[in-house]
Amino acid sequence: MTDDRLGVLRELVAGQWRDSASGAPFRIPIRAIEIEDSLDGGEDAFIRRLHGGDKCLVVCDEITCEILGRRVAGRVGCEMLVLESPSTTPENADKLRRKTQNAEALIAVGSGTVNDLVKYATFLDGKSYSVFPTSPMNAYSTGTASLTDNGIKKSFKAHSASGVFFDLQILADCPKRLINNALSDVVCRTTAQTDWLLSRLFWQTPYSDIPYALLAHDEDNLFSNANLLLERDLDTLAALVRTCVLNGLGSAIVGTTHPGSMGEHMISHYLDMFAGDAHPGTLHGEQVGVATLSVLRLQNKLLSGDEPPVIKPTRHKPGEIAEKFGATLGREFSANLSAKSFDKEGAAKWNQKLAANWENIIAPVRATMLPVEEVEHPMILAQAHTTPKALGYADDFYDEAVKNARFIRDRFTILDIADDCGLWDSEE
Repeated sequence: MTDDRLGVLRELVAGQWRDSASGAPFRIPIRAIEIEDSLDGGEDAFIRRLHGGDKCLVVCDEITCEILGRRVAGRVGCEMLVLESPSTTPENADKLRRKTQNAEALIAVGSGTVNDLVKYATFLDGKSYSVFPTSPMNAYSTGTASLTDNGIKKSFKAHSASGVFFDLQILADCPKRLINNALSDVVCRTTAQTDWLLSRLFWQTPYSDIPYALLAHDEDNLFSNANLLLERDLDTLAALVRTCVLNGLGSAIVGTTHPGSMGEHMISHYLDMFAGDAHPGTLHGEQVGVATLSVLRLQNKLLSGDEPPVIKPTRHKPGEIAEKFGATLGREFSANLSAKSFDKEGAAKWNQKLAANWENIIAPVRATMLPVEEVEHPMILAQAHTTPKALGYADDFYDEAVKNARFIRDRFTILDIADDCGLWDSEE
């Protein structure tokens, strides 16, 4: 593996990368990142360098055990715990803590479920962990864990891995669907950045360009060559991995998941939470990719015109929300909405401000947006899903998800503007 393959990641690990605007250096909490054609034979050196003489335990599931778990455990010379059909809940993280109480450090071998369980369990226990991924995704480099708590998908504070070690040959052998899942998950850069800027505009939400400065290194190249992912081209796969890592690091750098998780992720969470038995078994990234296109269409429709959208007072009341989602979820969803609701006076103030200076106000937001076709094209090249029908969702339920996803989080996105300007009313 050449330094060019790691590029800016080496600088970040070494604390040598500097923000071009402020000149401030950044050091990420991850102490080692490797992206190699093959890591076979180097596992022990990586782990010993980071975890010293700690008593390590490899944690994997029944599938990743055979893909890479046994190899890593054998090379490192440690025992292995194989999780049976694991799921990401706080309760399962607690079970993992009890099963690993005699280990001093954990080595996760797997993808999102194994990684998030190990990440959260070690965070609670004050232990270190490293991860050998078996498919590409951005969860390996984040400092949060995505867990389902009482039926609600949430981001829990956790910590970063000590080391993240990508064996591209292993990743190249994973199902095409998992590679497309990763690509679909990272195409949301444009929608997340636009939504975050809207949140800063309307609610003074702290915002940073740094995550997007990092992602800019690969986006054009990855989008242009997405078809090579079908051929398992290692350089293109490395670009995807690098994009996933940088996408995840954005949250670690700025202390929030806003850089890569806004309206499009809320739609995906709604699908998972409310599809029930009708859930087609689609993956998170697959859903995010389709939702990204939906959000991007809304952003272009509402923000590209010569006139601003006219905001109305937020119409939803706690009783109505509780009736729709039940008492428990109703309370949480009402609290989320109250943090970003417009009353009559607030709506009037913003309508006056936007009407007086719309072009100047919206210019920085528009600069982050892309045409829908520009984001859809790499997904088509890679043969990724681009429509709700392709995912297996009925149009009416998917439309419900788009219209109601604003309740999932207290984050302000284009979904809130669409609802508050009456767009859903005009479509009914």
